[in-house]
Amino acid sequence: MRLDSPPPSSSPWQLLYGGAHGLRRRWYRTRSRRLPRPVVSVGNLHWGGSGKTPLVAAIAAHLRDALAPRGSTVCVLSRGYASRGRGVRVVSAGEGPLLGPLVAGDEPVLLAGMLPGVPVVVAPDRYQAGLHALRRLTPAPGIFLLDDAFSHLALERDLDLLAFPAADPFGGGRLLPSGRLREPLRAVARASAAVLTGVPSEAMDGAGAALAAALAPFGFAGPGFASATLPGIPRLAGGVPLPLGSRVLVVAAIARPARVAETARGLGFEIASELRFPDHHRYPAVSLERIDAAFRASGAAAVLATSKDAVKLRGRLQAPLAELPVRAEPEPAFWRWLDGELARLAALAPIPPRAPLAPITP
Repeated sequence: MRLDSPPPSSSPWQLLYGGAHGLRRRWYRTRSRRLPRPVVSVGNLHWGGSGKTPLVAAIAAHLRDALAPRGSTVCVLSRGYASRGRGVRVVSAGEGPLLGPLVAGDEPVLLAGMLPGVPVVVAPDRYQAGLHALRRLTPAPGIFLLDDAFSHLALERDLDLLAFPAADPFGGGRLLPSGRLREPLRAVARASAAVLTGVPSEAMDGAGAALAAALAPFGFAGPGFASATLPGIPRLAGGVPLPLGSRVLVVAAIARPARVAETARGLGFEIASELRFPDHHRYPAVSLERIDAAFRASGAAAVLATSKDAVKLRGRLQAPLAELPVRAEPEPAFWRWLDGELARLAALAPIPPRAPLAPITP
């Protein structure tokens, strides 16, 4: 796979916006805080649609299995974007969701359901979320995994992983409003590694190296890796598989909704119609009524939605709901690199299985 670096932007607006990001980074340089455990961040430079959440789930499962023999685990810390809850919230203690998506956010609830044995804690202040996890969870986390945190400079991290979607790796090379980046591309200089997500299985060879080479002009010096995003079998309530070839109404509230119908067609389903909503849509009653009406008019056998949408729709529709799961499958070289980095961190600061902390001050 060939990836060409986008030309640096020189428009006054882009330079002004980029300068503001630089000032923000310098301000946090002496103000960020550190948790007493290793911290791995998975983030992106794009405004949504980078394949980050499946990658977080895959890394969390890998870390969970690595730490289990030591009597410890990984804890996912998330901001809880678009949620209505306040303060620190334990979404899962490792046994499934304790809170709903309106209180905790759709992605944290999704991760809590996907990852048995992995606690999920949300708060705008992820330093406080991490301290809360260390004081309240048993076993105490041995490592923290930050979801969507590349720009969360208030908390120091030991590894910074950046996800780039293969369909649009550089977001037009520009910040909003003329591009799709939340930070300038030169921010990649802070990243430990870059992962090209959603790469077709037949194009994996060399794709990670091509990404690293394309980012090098912007100051990136780490390794690049490729990761496939693979769909699972859609399932109805109770885990019943949706028969292949079924006619479906596709409902999507994600950054790249067209991918849902494309994936469904690739699996052999017939698309009766599509309904698209804004990313992180909360599905109020009026949206549910619209979906049910569209389903009745479509002649479909089920409503088909991503896992991210299914956590907000399950039990709220009259129509049968089928969940379309996806998983990330990074290339083997990524896991070798990650294990090597974790071994290095453990040698620098061994992770105690259960380290006592001071009690919470009332």
